Amino acid sequence: MEQKREDNRENIFGPMVPGTIVRHFKRETLSEDEKKTNKYLYVIRSMARHTETGEELVIYQALYGDFGTFARPAEMFFSLVDKEKYPGIRQKRRFEPAE
Repeated sequence: MEQKREDNRENIFGPMVPGTIVRHFKRETLSEDEKKTNKYLYVIRSMARHTETGEELVIYQALYGDFGTFARPAEMFFSLVDKEKYPGIRQKRRFEPAE
């Protein structure tokens, strides 16, 4: 049973594993000078499971500002960008691997 969980986890998270540096889609809105900084760049620290609901969570840390650490439901972390709300954004998902 545990092996199946790990297989499902791989399908949920795809190639983004702990240590992967990702960019938030709002990085596209920065000026060229701002893009020289780490604003809207994060590193995935871990994957977790909510103790009460079993929901998959992504634990990630900012690479700018106060270097805060955050938890976000995996479903939201890997969700598609709302193109109605952000029509000019080219990035497909909320977070994608940084290049």
